[in-house]
Amino acid sequence: MKDKTGIKGHIKLVLRGPDGKIKQVYEHSNTITELLDAHVADQMSDSGDSGIGFMAVGTSSGQTSASTGLATANDINALTSTTQGSSGADNDVVYVGDWAAGDATATITEAGIFLANNNTTLMTYDDSMSIVKGASDTLQITWTLTFGAS
Repeated sequence: MKDKTGIKGHIKLVLRGPDGKIKQVYEHSNTITELLDAHVADQMSDSGDSGIGFMAVGTSSGQTSASTGLATANDINALTSTTQGSSGADNDVVYVGDWAAGDATATITEAGIFLANNNTTLMTYDDSMSIVKGASDTLQITWTLTFGAS
């Protein structure tokens, strides 16, 4: 029997210019934190923690699976949507976060999903990107978490 446990994450960032045209797309696998492992156990036991609700971007790097926040948070927003995959992808949860023009203007080098509207409940982390978000640009991050390997 093959072990199918584990959580995998995949991030996709899409930067659009003021004309709505795509300027940059970036995809990468990411770090799952110890806080996410504990949160999944909490959700399975129904002990009362709220669901994941926020996504943040930042301008530094260097966090690990033991980290609880971004190295240098720039902006945190409530999630635009959270959906469960269907059919063969029903073990996926897809989180989407959006940044409008004028929001999070910076060179984005790190991102994370958070339980709460703070920089202390980091669930997933990635610091492999370099997205230059101008004041007139919009950014959408789609983060897919896959639970198990079924």
